[in-house]
Amino acid sequence: MEPTTRLRARTREFLSGHDPATTDRLDFLRARFDAGLAWVHFPPGLGGLGAARSEQAAVDEELAAAGAPDNDPRRIGIGLGMAAPTILRHGTEEQRQRFLRPLWTGEEVWCQLFSEPGAGSDLAALATRAVRDGDHWVVDGQKVWTSIAHAARWAILLARTDPDLPKHQGISYFVCDMTDPGVEVRPLRQITGEAEFNEVFLTGVRIPDAHRIGAVGEGWRIAQTTLNNERVAIGGQATPREGGMIGVLADVWRERPELRTHELHQRLLKGWVDAEVLRLTGERLRQQLAVGQPGPEGAAMKLAFARLAQELSGLELELLGEDGLVYQDWAMTRPEVVDFTGRDAGYRYLRAKGNSIEGGSSEILRNVIAERVLGLPAEPRTDKDLPWKELRR
Repeated sequence: MEPTTRLRARTREFLSGHDPATTDRLDFLRARFDAGLAWVHFPPGLGGLGAARSEQAAVDEELAAAGAPDNDPRRIGIGLGMAAPTILRHGTEEQRQRFLRPLWTGEEVWCQLFSEPGAGSDLAALATRAVRDGDHWVVDGQKVWTSIAHAARWAILLARTDPDLPKHQGISYFVCDMTDPGVEVRPLRQITGEAEFNEVFLTGVRIPDAHRIGAVGEGWRIAQTTLNNERVAIGGQATPREGGMIGVLADVWRERPELRTHELHQRLLKGWVDAEVLRLTGERLRQQLAVGQPGPEGAAMKLAFARLAQELSGLELELLGEDGLVYQDWAMTRPEVVDFTGRDAGYRYLRAKGNSIEGGSSEILRNVIAERVLGLPAEPRTDKDLPWKELRR
């Protein structure tokens, strides 16, 4: 029997004992995880079956056809796309057993404490300190642009543990309990009027050494796993033809013929082709992921996604004319999920500006592509070997 056929049969057997219509949503998700049908490519006992990543589609099709609930993946995207692959690859068995199940079921939301006011694009320059105190680390510092921190229970955290080493060394990777004393979350109001991002202040936060991921000083290497997965999660999501922004724009074009001009038509066609190229490139990238870990190619997907989202949202405003200036939902709220397609054109145009910053700025991603994909000479880095404490800040 083919692997896909076996997985479909296993999923149907699971459904026969867990009817989505009569089983509590959380109980169903927990049982699905325990049955290995959450991430089929994860090891047995950790939500998977050790199968190929590509086999997940067959499981998802069977569950969707049966009306099974999902785990609200957009709300827990940081946990699914960034924390989980990092914990699986670099965490201890105890950490995997503790964190992965409630992460996948959505019982525990995760956020990312990486960027800082003085270390955004230059992440390795981060200044948040973690000082060893027996079986704990005492953490002090500030993080910024932290999505969904206001709803998160856990955070993946980078902190400096040795200021005498160069900036890419001396960094360690932790899991921080966002409910611990000393963690303060403040909203950051954006150009959209909302506050989906936050700044987080850490004052004397005590983190058990058991919540350190990987060896002391290995944080930068481990963070590459997180960042590569983040860029794939942002730019490499599976979308149908005419999905996302291009679908919204195409619907406006069809519904409002009085808005059409030859020049806008040409730009729409170019946007449609670019969106299709991006979609097909994403399919190829996901096929590569099925046989290995994500690499720097994800940077190219994220870069292209940001550029296209901004171009298409701008074109939508031009197509709508004065109607595109209407933004009815401008209000101070703290959303947990970003909704591009369910909002008006004004929101999409403003929110797309953040696409070239979040998940790695476009300028930095161009360096990653040049050096790690194209093999071009690296930019001169005069501070590469200097101890962090001697760097100008």
